[in-house]
Formats: sequence, structure tokens, C-alpha cells
Amino acid sequence: MKVEAPAIFPLLRSDAQGQILATLELSHRGETAADLARHVDASLPTVTRELARLHDAGIIEATPVGRRAVYRLNVRHPLAEAVREIAMFAHGPQPVVARELSSVPGIVQAVLFGSWAARRRGEPGPPPGDIDLLVVGRPDRDELYDALRRAEGRLRREVNATTITPERWATVDDPFVATVRARPWVDLDVDTGVSA
Repeated sequence: MKVEAPAIFPLLRSDAQGQILATLELSHRGETAADLARHVDASLPTVTRELARLHDAGIIEATPVGRRAVYRLNVRHPLAEAVREIAMFAHGPQPVVARELSSVPGIVQAVLFGSWAARRRGEPGPPPGDIDLLVVGRPDRDELYDALRRAEGRLRREVNATTITPERWATVDDPFVATVRARPWVDLDVDTGVSA
């Protein structure tokens, strides 16, 4: 028998729900259901169901705009700050780090690895304390460190970055590269206009 999420506070009942909350936390203008489906890489019906649950619980607000609704976190909800912290802890690293790295030129690819990526990919274990990041390319170090500091401030946790060249990332017998590739990792959508 399937047990429904508790109606009083159905927080993080699914991966999609966590991603939706993290995306809404980072959005300044709000998001439509279609926008959220693209951001979280989930079907529109899945996103619509999760939005309805969150809206019914009062965790998010919906503002009609034409034939659509724009969704935002409900900052007046008694648990609003807790919701934001949980969403950022569980699902924030991927969008936050990707957003900050997009302003750094010279990055070809970026991936999250280590314990956070392992938990994100469903591997059991203790909650991750920090975020491990691999940056492939030749970014300006000052701009990279500024972006990492901004990400750390937003996530309230340390982001440990390792930078390697595209040539090293392509080397299959490099021990570090082989270790990263053999374990769970999350590719970040970072568009800095640089190709391999």
C-alpha cells in the first residue's frame, strides 16, 4: 500500500520536489511550471503535481499571469527559512555552483564529485559536509575563487575545487581522473562560451 506524503508538510517527498524548491529559492522573478520542468529536467505533469502539493501546503505561492501561473516560495510560511535551508543543502549545490561558474571565462566543463554527488546519485551514506568540484579548463584563478566564495556564501558550506586541463581530463590512465570518472559525478550546465 502506497503511503501518501503527510499533508501538513510534504517536504522533499521526491527528487523533483527538492529541485523545484532549490530552483525557486534561486529565482528572483518566479518560475512557470514549464520553466521549472526545463530547469529540473522532469516532465511537466510531474512538476505540476509537485507544485500542487507544495501550493496546497502553503510552501509556495502562485500568481496568475495570463493563462499561466508564476510560482515563488512563500516567505510568510512559518517554516520558510527551514524549507530554504533544506532545499539548498540537498539540491542547491548543482544550480548554485553552475550559476556562479557561468561568469568565469576559460571553463570547458565542470563536475561535482565526491560525497555530495554520490548522495545525489542515490548512493547511501552520511550527509555530505562539503562540495567537491572539478573544473576543466584554464580559468582565471581570481575569478574562479571569487565565484567559489559566492557559491559558498549561498550554500553555507565549503566548495573545494580542483582545476585540471582538458588534456588531463581526456587522459584515461591518470589516477585522479580515473577515480573521479569511476565514482558518481554530476555534470554542471556551465556556459562560458568555451569549447574543448
